[in-house]
Amino acid sequence: MLDVSTSADFAVPASMRPGFSVVVPVFNEAECILDFHARLAAVMERLGSWEAIYVNDGSHDETLLRLEALRRQDRRFAVLNLSRNFGKEVATTAGLDHARGDAVIVIDADLQDPPELIPELVAGWRAGFDVVYAKRRARVGESRTKRASAALFYRLMTHLGRVEMPADTGDFRLLSRRAVDAVLQLREQHRMMKGLFAWVGFPSMAVLYDRAPRHAGISKWNWWRLWNLALEGITGFTVMPLKVATYLGLVVALLSVIYGAQVVVKTLLFGNPVAGYPSLMTVMLFLGGVQLVTLGVIGEYLGRIFNETKNRPLYLVERFIPSEPMPQNSDRG
Repeated sequence: MLDVSTSADFAVPASMRPGFSVVVPVFNEAECILDFHARLAAVMERLGSWEAIYVNDGSHDETLLRLEALRRQDRRFAVLNLSRNFGKEVATTAGLDHARGDAVIVIDADLQDPPELIPELVAGWRAGFDVVYAKRRARVGESRTKRASAALFYRLMTHLGRVEMPADTGDFRLLSRRAVDAVLQLREQHRMMKGLFAWVGFPSMAVLYDRAPRHAGISKWNWWRLWNLALEGITGFTVMPLKVATYLGLVVALLSVIYGAQVVVKTLLFGNPVAGYPSLMTVMLFLGGVQLVTLGVIGEYLGRIFNETKNRPLYLVERFIPSEPMPQNSDRG
């Protein structure tokens, strides 16, 4: 049965809410899920009442079967199975929609982000911060090219965007209930969660850690997906590409006027020789390239407007097995 429910549909009395909700988006993580859950449970048991929400984002391997088997053994976590693959950003949103805790932790299941860091995130929350994000001190197992491209992206977003995203920071973080509720008000189709987390603001702090290599399996983030995620971030949080297209058009127009004046002067002084085919083709190709790039930039924004106007739900739920409500016994104090 398809469902598009949000957190409001699963409201429970405050006394029955878990202290912490852990949102874990998963896609083809059958090799990691058992080890991840064992480490996560060992950490969360020391922090008070908790639940984990595993969001299966259309996995093609045995991820869902292993999650259901785990759920039969441990009722402290929920299984949220989406109807198909909607992408990690939407899967994370689905988990936040169903999270009931006073604080919500977002973490991946590949064990690159260690669950053992969660107590430090919780300590920051108890100190009064609404958002406590894990900042990578080292990125073990990543190539120089990937590290350089990530640094370039964060630098671009800092200078071009209207929101400052913390550098070397992924989705691994803790959010207070009011921060989660604020993020859930943002329902745009094209989502980059790191940007949305930064956009809502609220007092924030960083916790440094060393990122480990994947525990098992292969990364789902190839260069094409990373490029598209970067496009989502740039077009979702700044209109600077449109301004660049405008400025580029002005510069080309100015150069064209200067070149035209030069042609007129040369013709008046020296006549109009037939020669000039190479320079003419160069100018035509250059202008054509500039026009196509500008149209492409406009098309990116226009496509996003088109998708937003359709007003489709972000995701559909094929099955939701909730965690069992537990009395709350953890707070900031």
